[in-house]
Amino acid sequence: MTTHTNQTETVLVTAATGKTGRRVAAGLVERGLTVRAGSRTGATRFDWEDPETWAEALRGADAAYVNYHPDLAAPGGEEAMRTFGELAAAHGVRRLTLLSGRGEPEGFRAEEALRAAGVELAVVRGSFFMQNFDEGFIAAGVEAGTIAFPAGGTAEPFIDADDLAEVIVRTLTEDGHAGAVYEVTGPRLLTFVEVAEEISKASGREVGYVPMGGADYAGMLEEFGLPGAEARWLAELFTTLLDGHNASVTDDVRRVLGREPRDFTEFARRAWGDGNA
Repeated sequence: MTTHTNQTETVLVTAATGKTGRRVAAGLVERGLTVRAGSRTGATRFDWEDPETWAEALRGADAAYVNYHPDLAAPGGEEAMRTFGELAAAHGVRRLTLLSGRGEPEGFRAEEALRAAGVELAVVRGSFFMQNFDEGFIAAGVEAGTIAFPAGGTAEPFIDADDLAEVIVRTLTEDGHAGAVYEVTGPRLLTFVEVAEEISKASGREVGYVPMGGADYAGMLEEFGLPGAEARWLAELFTTLLDGHNASVTDDVRRVLGREPRDFTEFARRAWGDGNA
């Protein structure tokens, strides 16, 4: 049975200003822990592109939330996890929770590289975030009324980032999660067409979905200013993740939190209903 632990007192949250980082940090503060919010410009400087910042951020921390930017499956992710894990072990960090992605083979190799450090590790593999539509990279398209994305008709079990963050907080503050791998999803599968319909209903304005091929999507990202190599990598990642192999739901949110995950309809009403559109 999972029990609360009093051993974890100071937690380093990497990418603490990001979508999950700020939620995890808030949840840890609510539980009375000391949060060391790591970011490029904050009081605790932490930059995944500058390994020289890692050791100082880890010094004196009891645990850490590891959220690698831009993605665990990105080039360099495996090497970064190996180095970070070794530093965490050397500084006496007792517990790590790693954010990973469902169905990402490169990400799985990075998980193993971090696990090799020997620090207690829980892995949380997230499905596609609901919040990508209102505060992420698709939000501008939603505001313009068109979601253009290389998903085709594939269904995805979208996860509320608040649920994911709560799972992460539990793994960092409670015993019983060492060695666990959780795949967190929402309660049902939705296509991007159905997502657009849900947003339209909640916001009271028409939002449509336009499917794109990977090459066209990469070109669109380049037009928005993303470097060509990064744009092509992201397009390939999305088309791979949304090829249908992740089109299933799990009960891991309920296993950890003791309740069902939030549904997209609830999220849409919260994000765009009641005058929030």
